[in-house]
Amino acid sequence: MSGGGTPTLFDATKFEDGKAPDALRTIGEVASALGIRQHVLRYWEEQFPLLRPLKRSGGRRYYRPADVALVETIDRLVHREGYTLRGARLVLEGRDATGEAGPAAPDAAGGPADASQDAPATMATDDNLVARMRAIRDRLAAALDA
Repeated sequence: MSGGGTPTLFDATKFEDGKAPDALRTIGEVASALGIRQHVLRYWEEQFPLLRPLKRSGGRRYYRPADVALVETIDRLVHREGYTLRGARLVLEGRDATGEAGPAAPDAAGGPADASQDAPATMATDDNLVARMRAIRDRLAAALDA
């Protein structure tokens, strides 16, 4: 699974509504354009504190472009990269799925950080993660045997 939880600008071409790319969109428009059911979007609002569309009178939701980009990122993390909702939330908050500080942010140009500089740190983190996973596995096996 690759990381990268920072939402980017969404692809306005998914919306065939004739609205400007920076226009507000209803939950129905977002759900239809992205193929995500409305009740799932409402649930994600409860699970992801960063996802807060505007709410007008009567509780009607209006999604800003940043909200749509965040929904696309959540969808990618959960449905294509295999994160749990908790794991996706941690990635979006800048932490890894274990709750620890995540990898360094991309450089100022917006590209990925130089991988050659991060390789030793990444290997150490991977080794630490493997050791923790083995410890969890051993505790689970002991609990099942008890």
